[in-house]
Amino acid sequence: MNVEDLILISVDDHVVEPPGMFDNHMTQAELDTIAPRLIEENGTNFWLYEGHKIGNMGLNAVVGRPKEEYGMEPLRYEDMRDGVYSIDARIGDMDANGILSSICFPTFPTFAGNLFHQSKDKQAAKRVIEAYNDWHIDEWAAAHPGRIIPMAMLPIWDSDLMVAEVKRAVAKGCRAITFPDNPTFHGFPGIHTPHWDKLWEVCAENDVVINCHIGTGAAPPHSSPETPIDAWIAAFPMSIANSAADWLYGEFLLKYDNLRISLTEGGVGWVPYFLERAEFTFDHHGAWTKSNFGGKRPREVFQEHFLTCFIEDESGLRNRDLVGIDNILFECDYPHSDSTWPVTPENTFRQLENVGLSDEEINKVTHLNAIKYFNFDPIALLGRENCTVGALREKAKQAGVDTREKSGGGKSAKVSDRSGRMTSGEVQKLFAGEGAASD
Repeated sequence: MNVEDLILISVDDHVVEPPGMFDNHMTQAELDTIAPRLIEENGTNFWLYEGHKIGNMGLNAVVGRPKEEYGMEPLRYEDMRDGVYSIDARIGDMDANGILSSICFPTFPTFAGNLFHQSKDKQAAKRVIEAYNDWHIDEWAAAHPGRIIPMAMLPIWDSDLMVAEVKRAVAKGCRAITFPDNPTFHGFPGIHTPHWDKLWEVCAENDVVINCHIGTGAAPPHSSPETPIDAWIAAFPMSIANSAADWLYGEFLLKYDNLRISLTEGGVGWVPYFLERAEFTFDHHGAWTKSNFGGKRPREVFQEHFLTCFIEDESGLRNRDLVGIDNILFECDYPHSDSTWPVTPENTFRQLENVGLSDEEINKVTHLNAIKYFNFDPIALLGRENCTVGALREKAKQAGVDTREKSGGGKSAKVSDRSGRMTSGEVQKLFAGEGAASD
């Protein structure tokens, strides 16, 4: 196998929601009153919802820009590649990068929709979530069949509403939901409480994957205001380990053999030790903790229920037998700063070659596992000959997709002029809306 033969399905990308996204999915009265609105203030675009202003922070949309321009300052739409928010341009960028299909997490509502979950008017929030899902499934995903794996967010404050929205999404062909890795961080009950029982049941009944993206609940703390932000970025993927442990010990997993939890953007390399530790804990402490895995071992339960994802993770791929080759899926993370667009196929193939995966194993981690778990088969729809990296890139070439690096302008372009290291304190100020960091 060579790089042109790869078929890549990414289970973690993102969409910066476009202007007018709610127009076709809410009444005029709703658009005038409860819908999020896009505004411009001081030359920057913001979404306005219940008095909250949410900007598109730089690292969420830096694809195609020089790395020197990466930063956290808010970006305008005109500072981004069109593929960040336009579905037609997104497909072009996917073609140029050899990506067949993609799951796209939300941006301004946060990755799991917490902006809406914290809404003061829950009835209005329910309508906004429904409209968001309708846009995502009926417009973003449906525009190019076989290319976007649809995913829904839920009104997680009410168990019956969650069930109803899952069923509504499934009826539209959606078999994935985005969900906080630890709901208690946002004031909701823990996953071991009855609040979620109906959700687990409806997801299992309909083969719906629960996608827990890093940062949707637990996140690594900033060690100090003076700490270089690199330390926080380096630790971020592994921040999901605590939540993974919480989920692993959920007795609800014993009821539903086909319930799947994706630890999205969490990486793979830490999993072998995590499972080794879980096995030790089971043997050494189980007598007094009364842990219950239904007669199975912790590793067995993990391999039956959990999906892990990799961008750059030779450690995880090298230890695939300890993780489970059927539990590893590929991700691209477009348009975030971790994405290697437009050379993702080369970056991925290098890792696969370095660790010595067989062709069968390569096919599993690059696309077959995703097809199986997400009940989404673009190869059957589009034909295998049209799905490879080589075929998609030829399509992009014919369409004239330009992948050359371009300076985006905007505030983040000033980052290259910095004289010192970016610190956690500076980034926290940006998140708090205190403006761009100073030198």
